Amino acid sequence: MTPMTQSPAKPRHVPVVIVGGGQAGLSVSRHLQKRGIGHIVFERYRRFHSWRENRWDTFCLVTPNWQCRLPDFPYAGDDPDGFMPKDEIVDYLEGFADSFSPPLEENVTVTRIARTGEGYRVETTAGLFVAEQVVIATGGYDTPIVPPYAGSLDPAILQIHSRDYRRPSQLPEGATLVVGTGQSGVQIMEDLVRDGRKVHLAVGPAPRSPRKYRGRDSTDWLYDAGHYSMTIRDHPDPVKAVTQTNHYMSGRDGGHEIDLRRFALEDGVCLYGSVAGMDGQTIRFEPDLEKNLDDADRSYVGIRNQIDAYIERHDIDAPVEPPFEKVWRPKREITEIDAAAEGITSIVWSIGFRPDYAWIEVPVFDERGKPVFDRGICDVAGFYFVGLGWLNTWGSGRFLAIDEDSRHLAKAIASVHARGVLAEA
Repeated sequence: MTPMTQSPAKPRHVPVVIVGGGQAGLSVSRHLQKRGIGHIVFERYRRFHSWRENRWDTFCLVTPNWQCRLPDFPYAGDDPDGFMPKDEIVDYLEGFADSFSPPLEENVTVTRIARTGEGYRVETTAGLFVAEQVVIATGGYDTPIVPPYAGSLDPAILQIHSRDYRRPSQLPEGATLVVGTGQSGVQIMEDLVRDGRKVHLAVGPAPRSPRKYRGRDSTDWLYDAGHYSMTIRDHPDPVKAVTQTNHYMSGRDGGHEIDLRRFALEDGVCLYGSVAGMDGQTIRFEPDLEKNLDDADRSYVGIRNQIDAYIERHDIDAPVEPPFEKVWRPKREITEIDAAAEGITSIVWSIGFRPDYAWIEVPVFDERGKPVFDRGICDVAGFYFVGLGWLNTWGSGRFLAIDEDSRHLAKAIASVHARGVLAEA
């Protein structure tokens, strides 16, 4: 749809405004539509923009296709245990949106939201709106993180963020330093290795997971064991759950686990600890490589142990696998390198993102600027968040639990709507 022309002198009233036209925002839209509640969805780009534009060419899901369960639109393909590549993900999302034709306004940016006596004042590039309730579905991937010391690096070395990486040919000839070992970092590292590139990798504290174990995908075992239905209230360490980087593994070529030790041993990837600083051609690292590798392996073995315990409890006949072994250890911790001497001509930053809520002038944030809510429902009446990790369960920021979370919010929105209660000024 094309942006609407609104006179700022005549604000348009709408019961509910949803900010963000990705899978989370449109899932809430679907449930509101089913309840007959008027609403509008604003998307600053094109719907599903990040899936189309902010993923590399060989990107694919890390969770299996059967976990794609958008409202009234579960995955219906012929490979439920596979991992959709980028183009198929976009096709799936487009099919979902086309299945119910949401009231979506694309290429409209919400520039400010503030409380008023009538509810919420929503300022956009398409004009002014007044809403009784507002749902924020913009996710947490607004601002790519690049540390300040990156500006001290020799400008001859190309620096890009994982959001802008597409393919190896995008980078200049020579070696590449990938910084970060979350899901993006390790998969980009592998993409470069497969292209025959010399790769250096700064290993952070991200945990890792087995892919296939004892005859099934590890996510299948964990789902059956109830791991994904655990709520943040029931989690033994909720702070760690919310702040921990996702476990790394891959869905590429049918799915496989990623053992960084093997990449060092078999592919010649140079491993270092976390980046500590940069200056000219000098790159410094923390002496935490072995610790980070060991911590990742501890997570890996812990998941295997969880699965083993579940199999034993339920007396399941499953193949037994040999115990885990570390195939490589660093001979020493390298804490400083000369990029020129190592032939490093590019750096790919893969250390995450920060959300941007500066445009929201509603008291729903803590002292660190993070939204405060209970299952997405804020203490400020009529204000909600959706699509964030651990909104309620592990699957909240993923396809697995978006339907459940959006249904829960729609029920809360409907309750307020039925009472005719506006947010108090």
